[in-house]
Amino acid sequence: MDTTDKESLYHIFWEILRLHHCRAHTLLDEIGVYPGQPPMLFVLNEKDGQSQKELADRLNLTPATITVMLKRMERSNLVMRKQDEEDQRISRVYITEEGRELYKKTQQVMTNLNDECFENFTMEERVILRRLLMQMRDNLQEVNNLKSRQ
Repeated sequence: MDTTDKESLYHIFWEILRLHHCRAHTLLDEIGVYPGQPPMLFVLNEKDGQSQKELADRLNLTPATITVMLKRMERSNLVMRKQDEEDQRISRVYITEEGRELYKKTQQVMTNLNDECFENFTMEERVILRRLLMQMRDNLQEVNNLKSRQ
């Protein structure tokens, strides 16, 4: 398969990723959210008080990246860190009220982006696309798991 052909699946998929990324950045910028912050807001809204290690594992990010992200989010009063009461070596992260408000706005942005992406799709097309994308994800996870064991 020629991946440089503009009609190839690879090229179209890459173009979709790029356009989605650009649109997400634009919409998030309008509400003052940095692109990496929505996943953090989502996981903290789901389960508050996670340790930095739990967050790194859950978001599949390095501890150093989590630390930088949390510093920026603390400066914006979106999260706060507290030492664990039982184990002082553990720092727990909590979403603030401002963080919850921004979470709600971010969730609405993501809903709008989803609606824009799938505006002309039937429910059947969405189901088929979801199944195909899940199959792609599973294929790549399997290859990555095999490579990491070698």
